[in-house]
Amino acid sequence: MRLLAVTACPVGIAHTYMAAENLQKAADDMGVDMKIETQGSIGAENELTEKDIDEADGIIIASDKDISKERFAGKKLLVAGVQEGIRNPEQLIKRVQSDDVPVYQSDLKSADQVKKERKEKENPIYRHLMNGVSYMIPFIVVGGLLIAISLALGGEQTDGGIVIPDDSFWKQIENIGAASFSFMVPILAGFIAVSIADRPGLVPGMIGGYIANTGSFYGSEAGAGFIGGILAGFLAGYVVLGIKKIKVPQAVQPVMPIIFIPIIASLVVGVLFITVIGAPVASIFTSLTTWLEGMQGASSIVLALILGAMIAVDMGGPFNKVAFLFGSAMIAEGNYEIMGPIAVAICVPPMGMGLATFLNKRKYQPAEKETGKASFTMGLFGITEGAIPFAAQDPLRVIPSIMVGSMTGSVIAMLGNVGDRVAHGGPIVAVLGAIDNVLMFFIAAIIGTIVTAVMINLLKKDVMPAAATPEGMEVTADEFDATADASEQINEGTQVDEADQVASDDVVIKKLTDILNRDLMTMDVSGSSQEEVVDEFVQMLDEKGRISSKETVKQAIFDREKESTTGLGMNIAIPHAKSAAVKSPAVVFGISPDGIDWKSLDGSDAKLIFMIAIPEERAGDDHLKILQMLSRKLMDDSFREQLLNAETKEEAYELLDTIQ
Repeated sequence: MRLLAVTACPVGIAHTYMAAENLQKAADDMGVDMKIETQGSIGAENELTEKDIDEADGIIIASDKDISKERFAGKKLLVAGVQEGIRNPEQLIKRVQSDDVPVYQSDLKSADQVKKERKEKENPIYRHLMNGVSYMIPFIVVGGLLIAISLALGGEQTDGGIVIPDDSFWKQIENIGAASFSFMVPILAGFIAVSIADRPGLVPGMIGGYIANTGSFYGSEAGAGFIGGILAGFLAGYVVLGIKKIKVPQAVQPVMPIIFIPIIASLVVGVLFITVIGAPVASIFTSLTTWLEGMQGASSIVLALILGAMIAVDMGGPFNKVAFLFGSAMIAEGNYEIMGPIAVAICVPPMGMGLATFLNKRKYQPAEKETGKASFTMGLFGITEGAIPFAAQDPLRVIPSIMVGSMTGSVIAMLGNVGDRVAHGGPIVAVLGAIDNVLMFFIAAIIGTIVTAVMINLLKKDVMPAAATPEGMEVTADEFDATADASEQINEGTQVDEADQVASDDVVIKKLTDILNRDLMTMDVSGSSQEEVVDEFVQMLDEKGRISSKETVKQAIFDREKESTTGLGMNIAIPHAKSAAVKSPAVVFGISPDGIDWKSLDGSDAKLIFMIAIPEERAGDDHLKILQMLSRKLMDDSFREQLLNAETKEEAYELLDTIQ
């Protein structure tokens, strides 16, 4: 059986993940295949796809907040509170298995209706065009890479450039690449027609595309190229749509899509292209190609500026795709110096943002620094979308910066006669031998990347303050990289005292003990009430120099408790505070053998108490990461039992060291 689940709670932190953990554990024990989407404060994770929902036998929603159910229309749907997901996951699964769950019938629009309406709102011309482009691009990439490899490995330098001998093995590889290129325009036209008229549009679309790309059909030395292919695709699609609307006898209907529609539409498209459309479009395309090839000086710079801006402005969106399609078409026409600047512009945004996070760490949150590493790597492989996370967070600073960088790199590449023989960008294509004038390619890419990094760092404000030493002296994050568990650090052969060590604001939290040490632990909480325990734990933070104001931190703890109790049940409490009075991230842990009334939802007293203190500027990802780590691990019954029975700090610390 295949089940799905969605878990959520009003605050979107601990209970969300506790319910998901218990449901997954119960499903595994019962031999049920289950996928769970969590809707926490960090956003939806492990999202359910349309395919997941189509293949599911039932869905469980364990949530205390409103969850949209429209996508589950037509499926068995069980709705319960998040506490039910935590306490009784087996019962929820059994109810769905026993068919004691109704099929959800939406009073609103179904998922298919919503999807259909969304498509109808999109620009249909753009949608059909992009459908053709998406199928065309693999042929361009394969063809370009094969030709690039054959030239790099089998080519010989001559006065006329690199030439592959006719009797060489690499000549056959080049021919295979050229064959892949020959499919470009027919595939483009065919799948534009499919988008318009479904499968009956494929044959007339591809035939029309082939005719468009073969000038001999209409007495032209050059074909109509990708412009002709686009026209052929739309023409074929709408001709097929028109034929499909014609009423025919019932006996003829079964063979209409496989015989009559393809034949009639192919004839109509072919005749129109040969007699009316082909020659004029071919002449336009030939003139355009000649103009581009002849661009020199200022005009070529303007073109490079336009292409660079279009590539960067929406990072894979409509403008980016139009520029990319234009460069790809020029490759097929033998003009590689249009794709060259585009190849540079493609890699500049992600590499520039990655470099920016390396150059000035104080401008970025820890999560952004990790994203920067991934972004830079994506840029090396020509994936412009690597810059999207930064643009989404700060569009007014990021988008202008990456546009200026891409435009700079594109202009340098144009002036340096950089060519690209494959429809792709980034250093990867240079490594594979697809780039003409490799040195200028790297110069253009490096300068564009530096321009983006410098510009964004000039525009952005610091978000990470300098870390403070125990004496109050400021040092940069790079100069001060201490960890919370200072007892394990050795400085020039001397043990560092835990009590004197303050965790760095730049510490990367990968596991709980990165911000928890033995001096912030107590095996016998002295307080007998919630207020007394908070006072006790805050005092420990103050003694270790982790906070600047006890009253401010206590107020933040109790303000959070007013929103909803942090008593999670099962003898667990996780009070937490985000405050400017917290100098560095820290966790205090204590065991109360008798238990403390923490107003837990299940009525149990809190015996395992974790207090989390996070600086305000690190409140986002760090806060959620710690709560998720704790929530998931504490759902393990045997782990809780071992922790409750720990007799020494060392035993407890070894257990807590496994939380990550």
